[in-house]
Amino acid sequence: MNIKRAPSFIIVTLVYIVATLAGIFTYLSLDFDVWLSLLIADTVATVVTFIFSLIFKNASVYDPYWSVQPIVILACFAWGRALSVGAIIVICVVAIWALRLTANWAYTFHGLAYQDWRYTMLCEKTGKLYPIINFVGIHMVPTLIVYACTLPAVYLVISDAEFNPVSIIFACVSLLGVTLQAISDIQMHKYRKNRTTPFIRNGLWKHSRHPNYLGEILMWWGVGAFCVVNMPSCWYFIIGAILNNLLFLLVSVPMADGRQSRKEGFEQYKKETRMFFPIKRLR
Repeated sequence: MNIKRAPSFIIVTLVYIVATLAGIFTYLSLDFDVWLSLLIADTVATVVTFIFSLIFKNASVYDPYWSVQPIVILACFAWGRALSVGAIIVICVVAIWALRLTANWAYTFHGLAYQDWRYTMLCEKTGKLYPIINFVGIHMVPTLIVYACTLPAVYLVISDAEFNPVSIIFACVSLLGVTLQAISDIQMHKYRKNRTTPFIRNGLWKHSRHPNYLGEILMWWGVGAFCVVNMPSCWYFIIGAILNNLLFLLVSVPMADGRQSRKEGFEQYKKETRMFFPIKRLR
């Protein structure tokens, strides 16, 4: 669908307003425990977004959901509530991450005429199965993973847990992750404007193939650990960070490396760089 950039922004914004309202209405209509009501509401909002992605024949309508979902959820739970120090800190950390990542999406968003190469590739490979892959793999799996990552922060916001100063360490881990993402994204944008080599080999990318992914991983390990330190009995909340880690290890990295492997010299490049950490390989 050939829709230019500015109108596309308006359309995507309206889609997310509708999805958010659908999620809020669903949550308020339910009387289950917080985790289940939120899960159902989040699923409804995802389904709404999926329907619009079908209307516009573009799965990238879902792309901002990853960064919009957590801060909208936390803002809704924080509304009108007396917040603890821990809750304020975790909300601020997630807000910084969400604003930066959403801004990066907006910068790279070319309009509804363009779709992420990964979705196009999946469509070509899966054929008639693509509608299922689209709904489950592109929409629901990421929603469920970010839901699991956000849930610890939700419980910290609604609890009266006493603030543990040690948790500041993990807030800093998350902010380090955000910083790594920001720097690596800026460096990648500059590289794409003036490609002189098959692979980006400067800055954080000199010794790492995916420093941006490392930033995202650190972000949610930091949030998960921050919440667990303030709510020790909820140790299982770290599951979100684990699932997020697995998503990058099992899906995102293989897809990205698979695409890069088509370029001449990839095997040598892979030998010289680490998957995540921007530290020189020891020969």
